[in-house]
Formats: sequence, C-alpha cells, structure tokens
Amino acid sequence: MTTKRDDAGRPPAPRRGSRPTIRDVAALAGVSKSAVSRVFNGQGGISEPTRERIQEAARKLGWSPSASASALRGERTRTIGLVIVQDPDALAADQFFAETVVGLEHELGPREYGLRLHVIGPDPEQETALYERLARERRVDAFILTDSRVGDARPDLLRRLGIPGLLIGRPWREGAVECVHSTGLEQAMAAAADHLVELGHRDIAYLAGPADRVHIGLRRHRLERSLASHGLTLRALVDTELTNEATAEATRRLLDDPSDRPTAIIYANDTMALTGIATAQRMGLRVPEDLSVIGHDDLPLGRWFHPRLTTISQDARAISRTAARRLLTLLGEPVEPLPDPPPAELTIRESTAPAPQQRGPAPHDTAHRTAP
Repeated sequence: MTTKRDDAGRPPAPRRGSRPTIRDVAALAGVSKSAVSRVFNGQGGISEPTRERIQEAARKLGWSPSASASALRGERTRTIGLVIVQDPDALAADQFFAETVVGLEHELGPREYGLRLHVIGPDPEQETALYERLARERRVDAFILTDSRVGDARPDLLRRLGIPGLLIGRPWREGAVECVHSTGLEQAMAAAADHLVELGHRDIAYLAGPADRVHIGLRRHRLERSLASHGLTLRALVDTELTNEATAEATRRLLDDPSDRPTAIIYANDTMALTGIATAQRMGLRVPEDLSVIGHDDLPLGRWFHPRLTTISQDARAISRTAARRLLTLLGEPVEPLPDPPPAELTIRESTAPAPQQRGPAPHDTAHRTAP
C-alpha cells in the first residue's frame, strides 16, 4: 500500500476538528484498511506485531469502530438498551431499580454484553424518537422494557423497528411482548389487606404511585376486592409521584387531622414506606402503635430500619437475571434458562400491629411467613 507522507516521512495527521477514521489508523500504522478492520473485528490472519501496531495507532488517534458501521456489516453491538421514563429524583431513591440493574449486569457482563441506559422525562415524542434513533443507528441489539403503562405503545414500536424487546413486569395487553415477572403479586396484596383486617384495622389507605402503571392498577384492584370481601373500602387512595418529597407530602395530608386519619397505610414500594414512617414519626406518631405501615419489594434497607418493615417480598435481582437470560436466548445466545423467580409473598415484621384501641395479643397467623 502507498501512503502519502510529509517531508519528515510521517503519514499526515487527521485534519484539526475532524474525527479520525479507519483510513487515518491504517495510514499511521502503515497497513491497509482491511487489516485494521480484521483486527477490530476479531478476525485472524494478522501477525501479532502488526496487530499491536494497529492498536497503538488507534489509541494515539482516539479511534474506535463505529457501532453503526459495524451494524451495517451485520455485526452485533453486544449492547442492550434500557430507556427509563422517570423523574431523576425518584429514580435516585429507587432501590428496586438498582437491584434490577445489578441482576441484568450479572448475566450480561460475563457474556460481554453491555447495558446502555437512558433516563428521560415523560415526553412520548422524545421517548419514541429515542427508540427510533437507537434502532436506526443500530446502537443496541435489543431492549429491556420496564414500568408497563396503560396504553403502552412500546411493543408495537419495537415490532415496527424490527428489534427484539422483553418486558420486566406485566404487559398492558397479554401477549403483546415477551415478559418476565414475579407471580403472586395480587395474592400477596390480598394477604396484606387480610393481615391488617385481622389486626383490627378498618381505616386503611393506599399510596399507590402513578395511576397509569399497569402493576399499580392490578395491585389496587386486588386490594379493593380483598377489602370488599370484609365489607370495607379504602379509607383513601392517593395516586402520587414516587419521589420522597411527594410521598412525605401525601403522608402528611393523610395524617394531618387526628380525628380523621387512617390507622394503616400501604405504600407502592419500600422506599415510599420508609419515607412515610419517618414522616409519621416527625408528626409525633408511633409506628406501629399509632400507625401500621406495609411496603412493597422487600428491599434490604427495610430489614435494618426501625421498626423493621412489613412488606410484600419479590426478588428484583432474580427477576432481572431471568429476564436477561431470556432476552439473550431471543438473540440466539446459547444460555441455560434460570428457574422462574420465587412468587411474591407477604413478609410480616415489626411495622404492623393491632389497630389503636384494639391492643391485645395479635391473632395467630399461619397463612403468611414472619421474617426472623
């Protein structure tokens, strides 16, 4: 190959302000473009000294293969997309999300797949445009979806874009997309209602989170059905954002009037429940003597909080590990499937007790396990 060189015998440097190209790397290393391509595509036929020279030239120039160019050649990016539509403050406080990411990385990392995360606000046009751009530029091989919403258009969008997707959670329409979720969530919610009723609670509130989330609606429906079987209705149903600030404000409103406050509150997740306990304590209420609290997800912090949190347990890490392996299978990777995640269940600890003015020995409960 003939390469134009300057008066000192060096290949010309890339133009200032321009991005280095494979041609620049080849020129600096004194090889052909095909040799550079073979090195970065993991193909053979290149001697070790030449390979090292090419890699050193790429490092000097700050060049790396284009994901879109690789995709045009039919190559995998080995990257999974995860687009989260949520307030950043709520996401920062969401331990369930952190456990989900850990589970995904546990399976993707050892197989040399990366996770590409985008966090955006609730703008449908921006969300659609992001999926379209990532697919068009072939930045990812597939998507993990979370937080299924009423009217969720993402499964149809991914089909139109011709890119695989898998949902962690229950879909808005059954069969719309491959999914992995914990079983028994509605039954565990019914067990939570039964537990509070058995403790003498009649004024029960639910801080549910955003009303458009599919899982929120399913839990609420089962909670209301269970209470109705006892001749009760929800004392209050509050659809609120998932931030600590929104949860604290909603809890203060529920508890502000001593003559008209619930004796128990069920929260949409553990982070909200712990925020609710702290808010109630600052208002001078004792948990569980004056107010019983139930969370959802059984995150590690709830086991160390005082009082330890009664919650609906589901294994976020196991769910996401199963989801990652199933998605890799959709991509044709030879991975062994994991067993289904364990079903959700009510875990009774110290944040629930008999309702005020109905103290006495708690009813013997053999239907639900009690954590040590």
